[in-house]
Amino acid sequence: MTLDKRPFREELKKQRWDDHRYYHQSRINQSLHLFSAVCFILSYCMVFFSISAAAILGWIFAMSSRQIGHFFFEPKTYDDVNKATHQRKEEIKIGYNLFRKRVLHAVCAAFPVVLYFEPSLFGIFAQYGTFGDFVNNLSVSWLVLAMSALVFRAVQIFFIHDIRTGIIWLTKIATDPFHDFKIYLKSPVHLMKGQLFDPMDHVQDNAEGEPSAAGISSR
Repeated sequence: MTLDKRPFREELKKQRWDDHRYYHQSRINQSLHLFSAVCFILSYCMVFFSISAAAILGWIFAMSSRQIGHFFFEPKTYDDVNKATHQRKEEIKIGYNLFRKRVLHAVCAAFPVVLYFEPSLFGIFAQYGTFGDFVNNLSVSWLVLAMSALVFRAVQIFFIHDIRTGIIWLTKIATDPFHDFKIYLKSPVHLMKGQLFDPMDHVQDNAEGEPSAAGISSR
């Protein structure tokens, strides 16, 4: 383990910066992240009124649109902007890289099937009698899966890096929707103008790979 002396907010900014420059060069991906951010923010609000609605909005709309951008539109070729191969970026990814995301989504997709054949989910729930009960059980399962996935990866980061890095990563994940909404608000406009990829001038002008003065917040 290593102890990073960088202030908490600076390390959070660095994790966001790396996530943006490595994994969000496609304007389509950025636009899908904007849509996902709106869905997640609504989901955050709805969890106080309807767990079912919040979980469905979070997993089916927010998570799906978010990962579609990564899986299908983000380049997997050599990254000329950051001078790194896709494999290298996957290796240094702090959170969920594409392989881990595939596993997580496979588990998510398996829950409806398991609940269909095992209505009580091995005794965890009361057996559903209506479709509404099924949706409620599925929503609770998805919500627990999301929380478990975050905690599981954070604990892994505790050992791979240190506890502080894991806590910062959890903070980043929880606040990503608000940050994505801010920095990708103009992405659909760029996309409609025919710009399929962010030129990443703010990254190329910064040889150190640190958050630039212009930063991603101004884009």
